[in-house]
Amino acid sequence: MLLSIVVLKDSLKNKELSNTILLSIASSISLFGTSIYNFTIGLYVLKLTGSGLSFATTLVLSILSTILINPFAGVLADRLDKKILAVITDLLNGLLLIGLYTLTKGQPLNLLMIYVSTFFLNVFTTVYGISIEAAKTNLVSEKRLISMNSINKVIESTSSILGPVIGGIVFAFLDIRIFIIINGVSFCISALLQLFIDFKFNYNDDGKEKEKINFVTDIIEGIKYLGAKKSILSMFTVYMSLNFFIGLSITVPMPYIINNVLKLNAKFFGIIEGAFPIGMILGALMIKRIMSKHSCDKIVRSSSILVSVCMIAIGVSVILHNEVYNEIFYLIYFILIMILTGAAISSIDIQIFYILQQSIPEEFRGRVLSIGISIAKIVLPVALIIAGALINLIPTYILPMVGGAGLCIFSMKKPMLVAET
Repeated sequence: MLLSIVVLKDSLKNKELSNTILLSIASSISLFGTSIYNFTIGLYVLKLTGSGLSFATTLVLSILSTILINPFAGVLADRLDKKILAVITDLLNGLLLIGLYTLTKGQPLNLLMIYVSTFFLNVFTTVYGISIEAAKTNLVSEKRLISMNSINKVIESTSSILGPVIGGIVFAFLDIRIFIIINGVSFCISALLQLFIDFKFNYNDDGKEKEKINFVTDIIEGIKYLGAKKSILSMFTVYMSLNFFIGLSITVPMPYIINNVLKLNAKFFGIIEGAFPIGMILGALMIKRIMSKHSCDKIVRSSSILVSVCMIAIGVSVILHNEVYNEIFYLIYFILIMILTGAAISSIDIQIFYILQQSIPEEFRGRVLSIGISIAKIVLPVALIIAGALINLIPTYILPMVGGAGLCIFSMKKPMLVAET
């Protein structure tokens, strides 16, 4: 009897480990593939047309497709088998790129092909991402969930660092068509790997049949559920505030300050930008140990205050510029700011998603996550527009300082991070 229990435990551990490894590899392929494609195809459009507008259109398509499709992706994740959905969307990405490669045999790659493929690639990737996010609680045990979230955050951050780097190498040394076919085959391999993942390892089947899809009704149900759960809504409010203040105080002001006010070496900006995902990786690696010592409320509140301090520090650099001018000093100064910001945001992301994944019932998880994420992302363009309109009208240190102060005031109010049951 004892031997049987030991064998069963070992079997469960192996299955859990297998799920984690297979999902990590598959997610790496999907995230890296999409990141590299978006960057490389953007450079190709710039070379093809010489138009900044065409380049920007490619980037906007990738962002808009995510925001617009998220609620529908959540419905699909709730109503359909998540494993089938993940496999099909990765396979569709592969077939899309293989089809694009085949089309370009007879004619050159043109803007219409690029816009259509970019849009659908990001649509399929969005559906894939929501399906996996909603399924994570079914792939591993509760005590392993935070580790899976941390691994996923490391993969996301690494892809954001290496995606543009690899994309630049691909653009410089490979024919774009060769890259497209390689990327297409990679997505098909990712789909194949997911066939071996047990999506019901930690799944309690209550015997209910999946309801038929009605996008309008299902999305409204998700919105009503989110509205009724104030504690869950408050978690997305944290995301909204972060997105707004980051857009207002970092995304627009920091590049302007570095390039136009401090006039640092152009190479330094790329190094400073690369420090942010490095910070996110560090945050993901440390979060499990931090969670064992501190409450989730304290982690989120302290991390938010740290981000606000980093925003204020960006504004302080302009004031310091009148007293100190040393490029290496400012390089180290901004690298530290971005590493701390990345680590803090990573800690908040992993902590909140861990709670959301456990708190939201299986039948609502996909919709609530997707709707909440969409709402949180919509405020970012608003912040960017405000910052872009004000950056030349007021002293440059005002935006990061005001934004930092605003986020600090918001963070001082205790976030409600214990979800209702």
